[in-house]
Amino acid sequence: MPSKESWSGRKTNRPAVHKSKRENRQQDVLIAALGMKLGSQKSSVTIWQPLKLFAYSQLTSLVRRATLKENEQIPKYEKVHNFKVHTFRGPHWCEYCANFMWGLIAQGVKCADCGLNVHKQCSKMVPNDCKPDLKHVKKVYSCDLTTLVKAHITKRPMVVDMCIREIESRGLNSEGLYRVSGFSDLIEDVKMAFDRDGEKADISVNMYEDINIITGALKLYFRDLPIPLITYDAYPKFIDSAKTLDPDEQLETLHEALKLLPPAHCETLRYLMAHLKRVTLHEKENLMNAENLGIVFGPTLMRSPELDAMAALNDIRCFVHKEHSWISTWKGP
Repeated sequence: MPSKESWSGRKTNRPAVHKSKRENRQQDVLIAALGMKLGSQKSSVTIWQPLKLFAYSQLTSLVRRATLKENEQIPKYEKVHNFKVHTFRGPHWCEYCANFMWGLIAQGVKCADCGLNVHKQCSKMVPNDCKPDLKHVKKVYSCDLTTLVKAHITKRPMVVDMCIREIESRGLNSEGLYRVSGFSDLIEDVKMAFDRDGEKADISVNMYEDINIITGALKLYFRDLPIPLITYDAYPKFIDSAKTLDPDEQLETLHEALKLLPPAHCETLRYLMAHLKRVTLHEKENLMNAENLGIVFGPTLMRSPELDAMAALNDIRCFVHKEHSWISTWKGP
């Protein structure tokens, strides 16, 4: 039978034993949360996988915040939702009014760019705060320009940035730049590469030695835009500016026209014009002056909203006649 002294000694040491066990358990929890091995176990402990995922999410959040801090200069473009009538499977609630969507078919509308689900009547009250998701925006060419830049969180479409960087790095002295056509099959190949890989598309000299392939891909991007770079709303004002004879009045009208462009369109046009001006600085080598570039890009950047082909052709001729002077003196809005 144990003595009274030994029993009291064991009782005194019990808190220390419990403390040691508690510290060991805390260490085990931390090790398990990090997915490390416990003692002599051969397999990773996964009972605290949620905690591990939470730690990863916090790290990811920090990285995202750092990335956003680097991209503070990227403007916040406003974009309307691209609602289309949709038939929902199973019960659905409107994400605007939070009420149930009744019916078996066409219960409401869904934004094709961000996936927002609302009643048809509620869609008229939803603010222009569409945030396109890359899982919905599955192509680059033939995609609305503002939708593309918001989905990729960039100032301009990556096609424009990447093509212009490639052209300026190795093609400014190429004779007939933008005027000479590249092989159409290879231009189509570049288009598919952007649609498939986005900003990871390889358009380097190792893939496409002929710079005319890259210029052709850039022009094709602008031609394929569902809404032209110079939008239908701004088209009449640009034509008025081209037809104005007084230089001061023409400049004022041009500034008014630029204000009608969506911010993403205006920024892309500014960047393109600055690039074309740099092209003209190598006119002796590439034989492409501002007038030649105006002839190439006039029909590419704008399309008439009117159905009258002859009227549209006359407008384009007038615009091209003035565009070369805009390229030469471009300073932006």
